[in-house]
Amino acid sequence: MGNLCSSERDPFSQPGRPLGTTPTTPASASVPASARSPRTVGGPPRTLGGGPGPGPTSPGRDADDPRARAAAAAEARLQESQKRKGKLQAQLDKQRRMTDPKVLQEASKTERGQRALDESVDALAHS
Repeated sequence: MGNLCSSERDPFSQPGRPLGTTPTTPASASVPASARSPRTVGGPPRTLGGGPGPGPTSPGRDADDPRARAAAAAEARLQESQKRKGKLQAQLDKQRRMTDPKVLQEASKTERGQRALDESVDALAHS
């Protein structure tokens, strides 16, 4: 069963080395020809943070710039979301207006006033 997963050669068939010595290593290792040839990947080197075109703050930025593409996509999503799409969109817009902090503060103020009036009516009724 021991030879099922191991190699056929016996590890004790070769002479060993004395304890405390290092194993012998070849003087030079063979390097494949593909590793010796220089590689060029992606073109000329660039500085980090720099792009192929003008600088990040200049107005004439390249159209392939990821930031420009992301900004254009965000602008397109904004324009698309502002269009009316029917009854469901109207309901969603109404809910968004309801969750506006100013609207919520006004509703809270009104509700507190109503509670105060109810408490005063109850106090007058019990006295």
